[in-house]
Amino acid sequence: MIDILIYITSSLGAIFVLLAAIGILRMPDQYLRISVNTKAATLGVGLLLAAAAIFFLDVSVTTRVIAVIIFILITAPVGAHLIGRTSYFLGNKLWDKSVIDDLKGKYNKSTHELKGDDKDSKEDKSNTEE
Repeated sequence: MIDILIYITSSLGAIFVLLAAIGILRMPDQYLRISVNTKAATLGVGLLLAAAAIFFLDVSVTTRVIAVIIFILITAPVGAHLIGRTSYFLGNKLWDKSVIDDLKGKYNKSTHELKGDDKDSKEDKSNTEE
């Protein structure tokens, strides 16, 4: 029974890592590649690590696996966000068929300042006036 669970989790993990690799090749721009890689590769590596924990059935291995999975779940989205933000600020173009660019006109390249929405700035001004 444990062998079947190991086969299932390791196979699913390998499939998700494969999908992440295919997504890197197939996605049209860097931002979509980051999204695919973060989601699919994180899940795939987590499943492969879970298969290793089930295979060894040792407390020390399991705690290390859990620690690594938590570390990956915390750092992968943060790293992807920073890579995407830096790419945008450096001028990497969005895909031609992208519909919305939420940051357009809000970033000043000379001062490196990112402005918020007008709604947010109006609320900030009203709070400071009180």
